[in-house]
Amino acid sequence: MTISSSIFKAYDIRGIVDDTLTEEAAYCVGRALGVLALSRGKNEAVVGRDGRLSGPRLCWALADGFRDAGVNVVDVGMVATPLVYFATFLLGNGTGVQVTGSHNPPQYNGLKMMVAGETLYGDTIQGLLQWIQNEKPVRGVVPGVQRGSYTEMNVWPNYLANILGHIKLARPMKIAVDCGNGVAGAFTKILYEALGCEVTELFCEVDGNFPNHHPDPAHPENLQDLIACVKNGDAEIGLAFDGDGDRLGVVTKDGEIIYPDRQLILFARDVLSRNPGATVIYDVKCTRHVAKAVKAAGGEPLMWKTGHSLIKAKLKETGAPLAGEMSGHVFFKERWFGFDDGLYAGVRLLEILSRGSDPSAELNALPNSSSTPELQLQTAEGVNFEIVKRLQAEGKFPTSESVNTIDGVRAEYADGFGLARPSNTTPVVVMRFEADSDAALARIQSEFKAAILAVAPEVKLPF
Repeated sequence: MTISSSIFKAYDIRGIVDDTLTEEAAYCVGRALGVLALSRGKNEAVVGRDGRLSGPRLCWALADGFRDAGVNVVDVGMVATPLVYFATFLLGNGTGVQVTGSHNPPQYNGLKMMVAGETLYGDTIQGLLQWIQNEKPVRGVVPGVQRGSYTEMNVWPNYLANILGHIKLARPMKIAVDCGNGVAGAFTKILYEALGCEVTELFCEVDGNFPNHHPDPAHPENLQDLIACVKNGDAEIGLAFDGDGDRLGVVTKDGEIIYPDRQLILFARDVLSRNPGATVIYDVKCTRHVAKAVKAAGGEPLMWKTGHSLIKAKLKETGAPLAGEMSGHVFFKERWFGFDDGLYAGVRLLEILSRGSDPSAELNALPNSSSTPELQLQTAEGVNFEIVKRLQAEGKFPTSESVNTIDGVRAEYADGFGLARPSNTTPVVVMRFEADSDAALARIQSEFKAAILAVAPEVKLPF
């Protein structure tokens, strides 16, 4: 069997269906994961899939690989990614794979993987590729192994009951949800109505062609339908979900987008009210207001590397009750299981907002500054890492107070911050800037421009 090395990314496996990501590849990965799971004492794995058209056959090939390695497969069907994670906790095996292309275009699909409670990333994912290349697997049961069993399970009733068992809204709410035809659409209305909400649905029919807009709430253009719905209807707030339901977007009645780092401030205040002194983890792309708010609420802010797998690992290491990323992944360990779950983040948001009479006013009052969206400096493959490495070693940021190099370069200023980090998924340098005023924003960007051009004079900056 042949397999493309290009699908083995930093945080997951991802490629174009029937080109780089084939059924053969899914089978090989399933077999490699089965061997890894057995080596860690796990002989059972959960598999699920999002609403993409290629999901059923890729999931079946993946399950075949697991079974031929001697691992029993529990298929939870078409579900949001968090339900696969939930099923691994429910069954106690900590091992599962979601076949999902997340927010990527329809021709893509991929695999998000965890084994024995560890979300796979980096060297472990590369280790799967090396095993496949070394073992050159062929179809058929591994010699000396009994083929694993296959069963199906509906995990949704347990998931719903668990949430309803510990979350109660202070009052009924009217909300709008936009699922962008992603798999979250199969669950949002049932979940939020069970909590007592009146739900207006936008694009909640699961359709792997994504005919209305891209299922990615990180980009404002994908939130315009929801903004119009909330502005012109009777919903108090709008919730948006990405293609596989592990990220949350939020819009207010007046059309403001509440980006995930500001959402994290609201969640942190709530969690810290019950867990004084606890650590709250946030990634390097988040507003500096997160650290200030966590300290003000009596907590310990901890900045960490971007990447849902890396954040999850840090959460497990520190025992923190809460973590979040600018991308929209939020991880609740308090009263939940510590995995990223957009559906559950929406529940926790409504729990907080239902205590007041004006959700939009409460959200709009969250600390805010002038900021840029993510800016991307396009490079050749691998050059993004070289540029940032040189920037870490030689970069000059004369008016900054400190420079953090945990994940790229984040320079902190009295009135803002600037960030340049290499993307682990595409050959770009990701940049983001924030400041107390437009003038400060321009000054910080100017310093970064000079620093980057000093180490890479050939590049064309996006600002």
